[in-house]
Amino acid sequence: MSTPHVAPSLEGLVRSALHRSWWLLLLRGIAAVAFGALTFVWPQISLLTLILVYGIYAVADGVLALIAAVRGGGFAPRWWLALGGVVSILAGVLAFALPGLTALVLVYLIGFWSIMRGVLEIIGAVRLRKEIANEWSLGAAGALSVILGLILVFMPGAGAMGLLWLIAAWAVLFGLLLIWVAFRVRKLAKA
Repeated sequence: MSTPHVAPSLEGLVRSALHRSWWLLLLRGIAAVAFGALTFVWPQISLLTLILVYGIYAVADGVLALIAAVRGGGFAPRWWLALGGVVSILAGVLAFALPGLTALVLVYLIGFWSIMRGVLEIIGAVRLRKEIANEWSLGAAGALSVILGLILVFMPGAGAMGLLWLIAAWAVLFGLLLIWVAFRVRKLAKA
């Protein structure tokens, strides 16, 4: 006598994907907080150093997003995660390939990257709203990214020190929200 095979539910598949990838959200959050903290610790950081630190962060964030896409995503469709990962890696590679970028170009690069990542995080939160409680935190992280990006794009003349503080504050807040989401997702996956 064979046992009937029951197809897994959408909720079960989402929980399984979330359980497998919660640590990727945690690592992305830690990377963002580390980037922001380093920027606060060294406020006199040179533009070249900022470009290199930003490049490292963007590549790390992109690689982690691509790993999440390959592993099955969880909080967003695979293709959204892959697109966000590719955008982050390209932004990081541009920062390394052209380290002599002017401050204005760097401001626009970071601004547009922040807008793109923020929109992807907001879309992920909207798509996840029926799957987990408190999805607002992922949406809030995305909204912070969009706000930072819009400020940088529409107010590019801000001083380098102001830009450093703004970027550092965004990175720390964004990272803390991602860390909080990661632990919420981990807790949900165990339920």
